[in-house]
Amino acid sequence: MKPRDSAVRTKRFEVAENARKVASLEGTIRDFESMASDLARQVANEEDRTGIRDQAHFAYSTFAKAAAQRRTNLLTSVDDLKAKLEAARRDHEEALLALKRLEPTEEHGRAQHKADPRAVAGG
Repeated sequence: MKPRDSAVRTKRFEVAENARKVASLEGTIRDFESMASDLARQVANEEDRTGIRDQAHFAYSTFAKAAAQRRTNLLTSVDDLKAKLEAARRDHEEALLALKRLEPTEEHGRAQHKADPRAVAGG
């Protein structure tokens, strides 16, 4: 195996790995946002049930407090994940560009090799 083939293979793996990372982050963000939305509905339902909406009130639901805190934590995590997602997308784009720089020279070399009858004849 030629060193260039190894480099292309390594870069393809890197591109695929970066794509998986981007997809995973996007899925996690969607899941967290969905959970945060569900928690917001639960808090609203609990406030409607108890009739107390003021979190400072002594009789405010502990369930609503806990759900609101969990929602806040999820949204903080979403913000952090979005920053990581942008970095992962940049890494993916950079790896794609690097792969594109490697591949055309490899394909050009193969095309020349096929076009040269001496290369096929072993001469």
